[in-house]
Amino acid sequence: MKLNIYKISSIAFALMLALSFTNCTATKNANNKQKGGVIGAAGGAVLGAIIGNNVGKGGNGELGAVIGGVIGGGAGVLIGNKMDKQAQKIEEEIPGAVVERVDDGIVVTFDENSGVYFDTAKYNVNAASQATLDKLVNVLREYQDTNILVVGHTDSVGSEENNMTLSKNRAYAVTNYITGQGISNGRLTTNWFGEAQPTNDNSTAEGRAKNRRVNIAILPNEKMKNDAKKEAGEN
Repeated sequence: MKLNIYKISSIAFALMLALSFTNCTATKNANNKQKGGVIGAAGGAVLGAIIGNNVGKGGNGELGAVIGGVIGGGAGVLIGNKMDKQAQKIEEEIPGAVVERVDDGIVVTFDENSGVYFDTAKYNVNAASQATLDKLVNVLREYQDTNILVVGHTDSVGSEENNMTLSKNRAYAVTNYITGQGISNGRLTTNWFGEAQPTNDNSTAEGRAKNRRVNIAILPNEKMKNDAKKEAGEN
């Protein structure tokens, strides 16, 4: 399994930040209400990894508030090292998951081929998925200074309305399972996009299986950021 790490130079960061303000397209949330606000380049990169949008475009305000922006300087290096270790741990514990290091965050993608999946038109977390999520929860317990974003998706089979509801129910099923294992509810945010954000071709069975997915983004919380700034002498 390959661990993908995205590096953004200061020039690229500035360019992407500028693009985020000049080329803003708000993403509709599960209730199809437009969300205001523009997230920064880091948020765009993480959001892109989660929902398949292009990096640097405007995003859902709720997601943007959770994702925040890149921490630079020595603090950013310290945070990056911590997130690298956490990503490596997840990859070791859950070899079937797709683990990506995106800026200051980690994006874990679970589909029907990688450990967390749902029966057709169902949203209960089955026994096999529970075993995988238990491994993730163990890592989340070890690295407590993070926020967790859970995002649900479906393929295009069925109506858009039903798929939106299904993705919501699946996302909350994962969130509720994680909190049920003792992870603080305050660390988690849940969102869903139905069939609106495919990453693969819905005309093939393989593509649909990959689109029936749950993404989990793990991001540094304010404590981790502040501790890193103090350690780096930047606060």
